[in-house]
Amino acid sequence: MSHIGRTLKGYLFWTHDRGSFHYDIMVTLILAFIFIAPRFINFKDQRSAEPLHPTGIVVSADGKMYQVDAAEVDAQDEAMVRANFQRLLRPIAGAVSVDRMEQVRDSTGHVVAYRAWVRK
Repeated sequence: MSHIGRTLKGYLFWTHDRGSFHYDIMVTLILAFIFIAPRFINFKDQRSAEPLHPTGIVVSADGKMYQVDAAEVDAQDEAMVRANFQRLLRPIAGAVSVDRMEQVRDSTGHVVAYRAWVRK
């Protein structure tokens, strides 16, 4: 077997002596993969987006602004959004009227939630 073939076989089966030049090359390649690969390869190991609250409704400290996930509101136009928003808030805030609403969008422009300022 040629010298190159034995060297490659040594890399594959990890048979080079510790402290040798080839051993150091193998360790360097492994460390390079560990630290450099995540910048270029998407391993899909990021946490999934979890709801901010178990109910999916976030209330401001003053109790006047509410945020609800877009999937919970599930409406076609603004009137349906307001009606569904009020329906979702009724168990939490009681009877409220929505003064102002805005859409919360992610970085790609999709609506992910709705914010509403309400009064009782």
